[in-house]
Amino acid sequence: MNRKKKKKIFGNSERLRLSVYKSLKHLHAQIINDDDKKTVIGLSTKIIKEGNKTEKSSILGKEMAKKAIEAGVLKVVFDRGRFKYHGRIKAFANAAREGGLSF
Repeated sequence: MNRKKKKKIFGNSERLRLSVYKSLKHLHAQIINDDDKKTVIGLSTKIIKEGNKTEKSSILGKEMAKKAIEAGVLKVVFDRGRFKYHGRIKAFANAAREGGLSF
């Protein structure tokens, strides 16, 4: 991650960081506590079999929100990394918001 962005986007124990990485085939998402330097939840579209890449990203967002709420995480800082906010990243973020996460 770029150092300038890393300084701005930092999750603490109150607001954890929701980090997203997009490869050519899959989308990977993690909820990270930067104070403890530990990953709380990590999911990927590799576990989802049906749908195209955008639909899989949307399903992943809903699943991430569900697991986060089960773990007691309601507020996060969204870290899209170097990726633009459109397409699969936008589908993931909107689905996570609909699932109950706030960022």
